[in-house]
Parts: sequence; C-alpha cells; structure tokens
Amino acid sequence: MTVPEDVLRTPLLDRVFARASERRPVFTFSDHDEVEHTLTWARLAERVRAVARRLREIGAPGDRVAILAPQDLSYPVAFLGVLAAGMVAVPLFAPLGKSHRARLDGALTDSGADIWLTSTHALERARELGAPAHLLAVDEIGGEGTDPVPVAMDAPAYLQYTSGSTREPAGAIITHRALVASCWQVRTAYEVDESVTCAGWIPFFHDMGLIQLLCLPLFAGARSVFMAPAEFVRRPERWLRQMSDHPNVFTAAPNFAFDLAAEAGPRDDLALSGVRVALNGSEPVRPETVERFQKAFGPCGFRREAHRPSYGLAEATVYVASAGPEGPTITAFDQAALSRGRAVEAGPEFADSRELVSVGRPVGQVVRIVGDGQARPDGEMGEIWVRGPHVAAGYWRRDDDAFGARLDGLGGWLRTGDLGVIHHGELYITGRIKDLIVIDGRNHYPQDIEATAAQAHPAIRRDRVAAFGVQDARGEGVVVVAERVRQTEVDPKEVSRAVLRAVGREHEIALRSFHLVPPGALPRTSSGKVSRSAAKKVYAPAPHPTTTPDRGASRR
Repeated sequence: MTVPEDVLRTPLLDRVFARASERRPVFTFSDHDEVEHTLTWARLAERVRAVARRLREIGAPGDRVAILAPQDLSYPVAFLGVLAAGMVAVPLFAPLGKSHRARLDGALTDSGADIWLTSTHALERARELGAPAHLLAVDEIGGEGTDPVPVAMDAPAYLQYTSGSTREPAGAIITHRALVASCWQVRTAYEVDESVTCAGWIPFFHDMGLIQLLCLPLFAGARSVFMAPAEFVRRPERWLRQMSDHPNVFTAAPNFAFDLAAEAGPRDDLALSGVRVALNGSEPVRPETVERFQKAFGPCGFRREAHRPSYGLAEATVYVASAGPEGPTITAFDQAALSRGRAVEAGPEFADSRELVSVGRPVGQVVRIVGDGQARPDGEMGEIWVRGPHVAAGYWRRDDDAFGARLDGLGGWLRTGDLGVIHHGELYITGRIKDLIVIDGRNHYPQDIEATAAQAHPAIRRDRVAAFGVQDARGEGVVVVAERVRQTEVDPKEVSRAVLRAVGREHEIALRSFHLVPPGALPRTSSGKVSRSAAKKVYAPAPHPTTTPDRGASRR
C-alpha cells in the first residue's frame, strides 16, 4: 500500500480552508480547572488568516518562526499561521519553568528563528529567553486576514527537534509532502475519520503530539480534545475521564503513561468501550504494561484489541509501524539466541526467554532490517531502515549519514539507529544501537536491565530507571541508576542488594555500580523519557563494584 499521489500534492492547509465555513468543533482545550475552550473550523480559519497576515508584514517565506506557546488553543493557531505565511514553523514550548531551558536555547540558536510566537500568558517568560527581531502574542493578533501563501510540497513545513534521549537535539526537516504522507499513514493505520475524537495530552512540540492531536484531526476532518501534559502527570485519571467522556476515541501515549493510569486504578464512572485505539509508542512497550492496563480497565469496557503498540520517530515525521485491529502480539524469544542476533521463539523447553511486544507492520512505506549494508532475512536482527515519502529531508544545517543511505539499488533510506527483527512479518524492537551493551560477546539491551531493576524492589519507580554501559580496565560493564518512590522510607542497602541479585540472576552480569537517587534526579528529555546519555554523564562509574553515594545523600 502506497500513499496516493493526490495526497502528496495537497498541502495540509488546503484541507483546513476547505472546511472554513463549518461551525462544528475542531479543537477543544480543557484547562487546569477542566473548563473547556473550543475553536470551530470557521473560527480557526479566521484566526490563522490573521496570524498569517501579521507574519507576512514582518517576515518572508522560508523564515523560521519559533512557537513558544503553552499547550492551549494558541498553539494550533500559531503553527498553522506560520504554514499559511509560507514560513517554517519550529514547534517548541512555553518557557514557563527552568526545566529544559538549555533545549530551548539550543533549538532557538540552531534554527535561527528571529520571529517568536507565544501567548499573553507566557509573554514575559519568553522575553527572558532573549531579544528576537519580533515577539508576538498570538491571542492578541486580530483584524483582517490573508489567504495562505502557495507552497512547494518539497519545501520545509517545520523543523521537528528531537527529544535528545541519545544525542543532542537536532531539527529534522519535515516537508509539506512528508507531513501529509505521515497524516495519511496514521489515518489509514488507525482508521481515523470525521467520527473520531483525537484525545490526549502529548505535547505539541513532540512529534507524536503534533501529528495525533494537531495535524491528523485537520487531515481527517476529526475533532481534537486535549489538555496540557502537566495535567496528566498531576492527575492521570483526567486522561481516563477524557477517554470516557468522548465518543470513538483515538488516543496515544508512551508506555509509562499506561503504567501511571493503571496505578491510578479504575473508577465506577469510567466507560472505556468507546476507545477505538489507544496507541502505545515513543518508548519500548512492555508486556507487563499491556497486561496491567487490561486488568485494570477491562472491567470498564476497554477492549484489549484497542491497545495498539506502535513504532515511530521524528526523522520519519512520526509513523513507521503499528499493530492492527488484532491488538497486542506478545512473543517469547530465546534469550540466548537474541543475544547472538537471532529471533527464535521460545517453547516450554526454553528455560531462559524474553518476551517482546510486536509493533506490527508498516503502512505506506518500506521497512527493512539491515546488517553490514545488506537486508537481513526474517529472524535476523539488525538496524531498522525506512523508506517512504514521510521521511524527513535531513537535519537542519547539519549533515548526517542517517539520511540518504542506499539499499537494494535504491537511495533515500533512513537509518533509524534502532535495532529490530522481523518475525512472521511482524516488527519487534530490541533496542538502540548506541545503547547496546556487549559483554563477553553477548548483547544486553538496557531496557531489559532497566525492567529487571525496576521490578527488583517496590521502592523503585518503574518508569525512572537508566542502565548504560561503561568501559574501564576490566572491560565493559553496566551501571544502573534508579529513582526511589516519593514519600517512601527505604534502606538503600536493601534496595541495592535486591537490584544486584535480580540483574545477576536474570542477565548473568554483575553491575559495576547502582545508584538510588531522589525523585526527579534522573535526567529526562523534554518529552519525559529517561535520557541514558545524560544519566551516563552525570553518574560516572564508581571505583567500587557495589553502590556509590547518591548525589547529596548518604553513602548507599
């Protein structure tokens, strides 16, 4: 199945203005007090035209425009206003706190954006970031509007800055063609139409949030209902109520969110039978999470087949593959074979196995598993390569061999940096090439060690563990850093012993060191994922093979 040519010739904005006379809702924002604010298609088109006119007065097509707005109705208006002016959007976030300030500074400098769009609420904080040529509050722009500037489909629509979990953030160049191609892929994979409610809280500056909550509804003529990410973290039950309160829901979140929701537990007033798709992606999907979420919310009507493990990345706009209507497929593989780069299903005779969740099959693109420059057959592990019209045009102002690779006589392949295997036609993700730990010739995947450590003691937060390889005179070893649960009295030595025993038993390796750190101490990316590379820089390996002192804490 390929993306139709007529789709690739039609900019996203054409679909927006084709509905400019409609009075039905397109975006609904639920604020801190759970008060809803709504834009109709007609009002959206009117406001986008006004922003485009103002931008054309102060800039020119091709200029980069940073979006520093909070996650409210000002964000889609700003993003679409930039596209309508023929400029290049740089989706970022409002500087309402000190966290991730360095990422903001880096993206603003790298993009060279001289025009910044924010809201009245965030205006003063935006001024603290610097002095751009123009700083505008989107909600203060009104008056006469202008029609969209015609754009070339191969021209950049926006720069998607990566989250920086394994490297410094870089701006993936997403063209107008790649944008509509990805929207078509997601709409087709999840069967999104005008009857669907795209609900959630994923930030708009993240590739998954930008497509699922902002661009896809516009492409499919659906409705988007969203809240700020902080509201979900503060009260995970709000996400559950959101899914319960709206019809025919398509929602999306990383794996950790499903765990948090399961911990919040079911409620008598939840009715989740109307959830058509709950996309689980952006980080490794854990088998135990799938089962835990189903156990918690199956009684509320949530259908197991609605849970859709998926895989994507910013360099491919967002979408690569997803489970189909059958829902999650969990397969047990022989651990020893996996460590040698092969996927062998584990039967009852296998004492040591590892369960992996399939992320399904691609739609509208080609996916290959590659090793030593050649495509590998089913069952052999390698790097995941992707080819299709949704692939980014490269990184802004930098060269990178991730783009434009050649395979099977064809160019234009994206090297994802992710390791995977195809088994019975289904794609399974096994880890990141840069994170892979090799000890005595065996491959160890940090997410497996993290999962083992997280389950070793109840004082450890499941979604706040980092494992990484270190090199010293003894060769390569492993360090684990874990956050403790809030408001919990623990014996650090007891936790350490539990983790060391569990990792030794499950993976047959002795940790070089283990750090139990306070809540919030583990470095994370702007999208909330644990950053192993940053953790490695902060928590250097200890000179002893046991635990080391916590930063600012007593010796473990």
